[in-house]
Amino acid sequence: MQNIVLVILLILALSLIVTVLMQRSEGGGLGIGGGGGNMSGRPPASPAAKFTWILGAGFMAASLALTIIAAREDGNNSLLNGDLTAPAASQSEDSTTPLGGNLLPPSAADGPATPPKAED
Repeated sequence: MQNIVLVILLILALSLIVTVLMQRSEGGGLGIGGGGGNMSGRPPASPAAKFTWILGAGFMAASLALTIIAAREDGNNSLLNGDLTAPAASQSEDSTTPLGGNLLPPSAADGPATPPKAED
């Protein structure tokens, strides 16, 4: 179900891009300036603009549906549902570390680390 909604969302997004690019520019970014003598506001929406609104609403609905479906499917999974001690119990004591040495901190018997002596 999630894949079907995702394909529909992709088709809507591509259609929305094509529809917006095919529309005629109204000039003046965001409707600013270039008014002329007509002070009645915006002209009535063209069929392309109405179709763009329909595609935009469909895109938003498909995005919301995909979010709900994904949340419902992943809602049953949790880190706390599994046995958290299983990976630690499966390691053996004599396993080698990736660096080839013991990565545990030194014990009290090891003594403090001393810097190397400078050669004169």
